[in-house]
Amino acid sequence: MSGIETRQSLGIGESVLRPDGTLKVTGEFAYSSDLYLADMIWGVTLRSPHPSAWIRSIDVGPALGMPGVYAVLTHEDVPGEKFYGLEHRDQPVLAVDQVRYQGEPVALVAADHPERARRAAAAVVVEYEVREAVTDPRRAAFDASCPAVQDGGNVLRHQPIRVGSVFEAPVVVTGEYEVGMQDQAFLGPESGLAVPAEDGGVDLYIATQWLHADQRQIAPCLGLPEEKVRLSLAGVGGAFGAREDLSMQVHACMLALRTGRPVKIVYNREESFYGHVHRHPARMRYEHGATREGRLLYVKAEILLDGGAYCSTSPAVVGNAASLGVGPYEVDNVWIDAYGVYTNNPPCGAMRGFGAVQACYAYESQMDRLAEACGISPVEVRIRNAVSEGSRLATGQVIDSPAPLAEMLAELAAMPLPATPTASEDASDDAGGTDLLNMPGGISQTTHGEGVRRGVGYGVGIKNICFSEGFDDHSTARVRVELIGGEPHVLVHTAAAEVGQGLLMVQEQIARTELEIDTVTVARADTSVGSAGSSSASRQSYVTGGAVRAACQAVRERLDKLRADGSSLVRALEVAGAVEETREYRHRPTFPLDPLTGQGDSHTQLALCVHRAVVDVDVELGLVKVVELAAVQDVGRIMNPLALEGQIHGGSAQGLGLALMEEIQVQDGVVRNPSFTDYLIPTILDMPPMRVSIMENPDPHAPYGLRGAGEPPTLSATPAVAAAVRAATGLPLPRVPIRPHDIALNG
Repeated sequence: MSGIETRQSLGIGESVLRPDGTLKVTGEFAYSSDLYLADMIWGVTLRSPHPSAWIRSIDVGPALGMPGVYAVLTHEDVPGEKFYGLEHRDQPVLAVDQVRYQGEPVALVAADHPERARRAAAAVVVEYEVREAVTDPRRAAFDASCPAVQDGGNVLRHQPIRVGSVFEAPVVVTGEYEVGMQDQAFLGPESGLAVPAEDGGVDLYIATQWLHADQRQIAPCLGLPEEKVRLSLAGVGGAFGAREDLSMQVHACMLALRTGRPVKIVYNREESFYGHVHRHPARMRYEHGATREGRLLYVKAEILLDGGAYCSTSPAVVGNAASLGVGPYEVDNVWIDAYGVYTNNPPCGAMRGFGAVQACYAYESQMDRLAEACGISPVEVRIRNAVSEGSRLATGQVIDSPAPLAEMLAELAAMPLPATPTASEDASDDAGGTDLLNMPGGISQTTHGEGVRRGVGYGVGIKNICFSEGFDDHSTARVRVELIGGEPHVLVHTAAAEVGQGLLMVQEQIARTELEIDTVTVARADTSVGSAGSSSASRQSYVTGGAVRAACQAVRERLDKLRADGSSLVRALEVAGAVEETREYRHRPTFPLDPLTGQGDSHTQLALCVHRAVVDVDVELGLVKVVELAAVQDVGRIMNPLALEGQIHGGSAQGLGLALMEEIQVQDGVVRNPSFTDYLIPTILDMPPMRVSIMENPDPHAPYGLRGAGEPPTLSATPAVAAAVRAATGLPLPRVPIRPHDIALNG
């Protein structure tokens, strides 16, 4: 195979395999929990058992006196600032005088063995004065007599959207909806290794989504300049938003600096549930007004998001929920109030879909009600109201790139439906020839088909891509070309976190495409190169891809000059040595939403996905089997077909999980199911076959015309599955996840 053919087969648009893929599937990949140094010791965190309490005293003496214990630290031992936060510094490194949620860190222990560290942490004596916990978000937001969780009140952001003045219509449908607290449920728990350095600083090897944001928060807490807090990305076992916030980063560094020894911290699964943010649970009230033909005239909505005890990214989540709160539909009159509130429930922050998921479930449920009220199909009501290029969002922003929603819906509706259950040779004789493995309940044989009903449902979602509302969203890439072993070699260095989405692969593909050099290596992400921002908001292919492309083009220009005399690339590099360029990439500017009207060009890019779900429901037992999911998504430009299809499957799985099984059960501020035994996530047996159609309508404003693709499938999968269950049961089912008793006790 020639060099040119090799380059084409490994460049953008091809199904290149991930460089880390084989190691991961064979178990050879080193995750952050695998980190090891011969002289390291272990750190453990003591956490509050109460969701709300004053701390009256902490006695570390019993723990310090135990053998093998190197240090026991409280807030008094924080060497710098005692508070941190991704957007607002409201979260204590260790609780100072009070705790605001169950699981809040109170003290740290370092010992020569993890079990000794755990026993020492249990020996720390903390005297609490338990107080009333604020756990009802509606009371927190609107009851003036409710205690304040944070200084300044319980409403951390109220974002209205105000457009038009006509709120009357011939057809009006209303509904109240709830979305439970979903967990990111990544398989690799929080972990990392902090190593004290000779210069008085610290080197932290950490699984994170945003190295520079971690560095920016950690350094002040340690009382160190940022250049003395050096972060390198360790192997990440999934993220989905939960690794945007700090967990054990400052704690490991504090213990390492105090003891002078490398300190490793690894959470167990229960602690992981307490140690990271979750998806905001939501309570929503919607009213849609339309003509008798189903054309929208107005939408009113109240969206209430429970942010838990600390701010995290809740303001941005509120902004997304508000600005995308009517969905991808044309409507001239909009009245939305979106709130994020503090409570003593677990802190909530980023999770795949980031505010748009919650609103999508409500507005799509409303569109189904509207279709029924107008006597038209769920697909037709969506097509009649679908946005397209040139449409104006409720925020006043004009969609200035392709948005073929009507065509996507038509293609989805035209896909063949799966066959109804047929006789199977493997079925038992008394099952009437029905394959019990394909029934709700599966091998448990809870039904022979007598109580099973089939339903079909549709869902549409619109998601912003990249950071919004004026955030300085950029990425940095350094690209170097040199001879190694007499052959040209490309080294790409960014701080962008590979969290399982295939970013290493995309950077390699871009470099091969732009430089036409086959051998490409992507360096470990760390803070020695400029920030790449977070691996979130479906932004890395867009922003870091843009930075890698720009740096490669700068290198290519220099190489072309060196070869102006017709010399070969190898000869030019022999003469010049290495050629290196660093570039920053920024997308076009965005602007904050107006705090009174919600108007503004707040988003960089918008992405659409549509789903159809087919389900079988045992209406007597409340069991649901998703028979098939079908999806159509416009991605602008396909960077890697195989990886893209994986993103659509993965996002759909998380949407299905939210629809049917995933919820952190919180009662009076206490988490009741912090384990994968009791917090259920879809397995391979729960995921159905999928039909996927991918459209390519390039965005003229984006590198290569691409459109971020990781989050949109999560939005539309949830309402599609819920709609299918409603169609099978005839029940309103206003809350997700839909639980068996929601069906069986009401059927």
